[in-house]
Amino acid sequence: MVSHPVKEQLDRLPESPGVYMFKDAAGAILYVGKASSLRHRVRSYFGAGQRLTPKLQRMVAHVADIDLLVLPSEQEALIHELSLIKRHHPRYNVRLKDDKSFPYLKVDFNGEWPRVYMTRRLEQDGGRYFGPFTSARSVRQTLKVLKVIFPFRFCSRSIKGIDSRACLEYHMGHCLGPCIGAVSRQEYADIIREVILFLEGKHERIVQELEQKMEQAAEALEFEKAARLRDQVQAIREVIEGQRIAAKVSGDQDVIAFSQEGDQALVQVFFIRNSKLTGRESFVLQGARHEEPSQVMTSFVKQFYASSVSIPPLLLLQHPVEDLPVLKEWLKGKRGGRVDIQTPSRGARKHLVDMVAENARQGLEQLKIKQLSAPRVMETALAEIQKELGLEEPPDRMEAYDISDVQGASAVGSMVVFEEGRPRPEHYRRFRIKMVSGADDYAMIREVLLRRFRRFREQAGEAWAVRPDLVLIDGGKGHLNAAVAALAETGASVPLASLAKENEAIFLPQKAEPVMLPRSSPGLQMLQRLRDEAHRFARSYHIKTHRRASFASTLDAIPGIGAVRKRALLRQFGSLRAIKEASVEELASARGMTRQQARKVKELL
Repeated sequence: MVSHPVKEQLDRLPESPGVYMFKDAAGAILYVGKASSLRHRVRSYFGAGQRLTPKLQRMVAHVADIDLLVLPSEQEALIHELSLIKRHHPRYNVRLKDDKSFPYLKVDFNGEWPRVYMTRRLEQDGGRYFGPFTSARSVRQTLKVLKVIFPFRFCSRSIKGIDSRACLEYHMGHCLGPCIGAVSRQEYADIIREVILFLEGKHERIVQELEQKMEQAAEALEFEKAARLRDQVQAIREVIEGQRIAAKVSGDQDVIAFSQEGDQALVQVFFIRNSKLTGRESFVLQGARHEEPSQVMTSFVKQFYASSVSIPPLLLLQHPVEDLPVLKEWLKGKRGGRVDIQTPSRGARKHLVDMVAENARQGLEQLKIKQLSAPRVMETALAEIQKELGLEEPPDRMEAYDISDVQGASAVGSMVVFEEGRPRPEHYRRFRIKMVSGADDYAMIREVLLRRFRRFREQAGEAWAVRPDLVLIDGGKGHLNAAVAALAETGASVPLASLAKENEAIFLPQKAEPVMLPRSSPGLQMLQRLRDEAHRFARSYHIKTHRRASFASTLDAIPGIGAVRKRALLRQFGSLRAIKEASVEELASARGMTRQQARKVKELL
């Protein structure tokens, strides 16, 4: 229900563009937004029958006051919106985590001997800034690469060129020694110009210039200088080789994609300059729960480029952005030139976006692992699992099991182990299903647990000999019952539970109703991570097994190709497709193969 003061404000809203701020009863800013028409946009939150997300419904229920800032244009509204979000960090906005002072790399021209260093302040002082970077560590890594290639000064001392001796950096070849007058101002300025070109991604141009200088130094019999220039060229070429990407792209562009889970999203930005990947950064967004992908992407693009000192002419995005004309006009003003924004659906650019999206997904997984692996969080998670599952102690060793098959074909099982909340990969085990034919997951789970706990009883090897504090099955009540029967048959007494993917319900023996934990629960997240690892491990083994089975069944139809020759072909070529594409000579080179058999394989495939 809309409070009386807010209702009066809604009746008096202007049609003008501007920024609006929703506040709660204590005056705290809940949300900041911009609009081309304040009246139309703000009223859309409060009208009867409005379809709002659960997140916005919660926000609207707390709105006690509305502040407005009327502005001449929607573009100015966008600029003020970004400023207010950065200043106040409203709870219901999608916002960059810890964005108060991103680090930048600065080339400082204040003085006759420019410096290159990290800073968190953007100033109009004539310096060149590169960034923003995710962290100071990213800047330090970039500086480390620069110092290997370019001998610029790293110190902040006053340079007069009359010092009696140079520091260790000079003797290590990392500085040209302006402090002792060992380098001219022009030569040092050339080094700084090359640093800037390198940071701009213009590597080939630097290589050409350095090779010319190297030849000139060699002709002048300055062999030490020529050797230093040769080493610079080699170092830059190594960087160039490491920056090549599979997708065929050209020009300058930023590629942006993200992976989202719960309230946070991890965004990856790949910086491509002169058709090479010159860098990439990861950023965490908070407040992403229940937001549409286009809203998350729009929020990131606005906040990131509000702080960025380098905007390319092309942005490739995983999802389209809202307010596209306003956003493009704003970016054009910041860049001083046209900025195209695309969401590719096919071709090399789509391939590139997909690659960045996969990096974002992997990055989010690593972020979750780091967050969950924090000692205090891990202790809380294990204590919660103990309490909710009725265990005697927090589970020090947990094992999870999963089955992977396609209609019973190439069926395999997996066992993964976590100790003290962390993976123990050397204790992981795989099972090829032997006693079950057809698609029967329950029977397969039973077989896997029978084999595992018979080995426990026999003390057959380190991984088998340890009694787990909890066994987790990927599945529902039926999977759990199959596990209970298997353990009863082996006589093992081990706490059991199963975790169903559909509703993340935890089933326990002798309990009719499942345990339901909040999605934000550290205990549930720990069990999910354990279950997902078992699924991943089983799936990877199934793919490998199924591929080999398909390979073998195809070759079985060829007379004279038995088990030995099949293994030899698989070992040498790896796939049926590779065998089809191989020449007769290449096939004949496999162990045990003759030219006649190679021709037969080639003809029949």
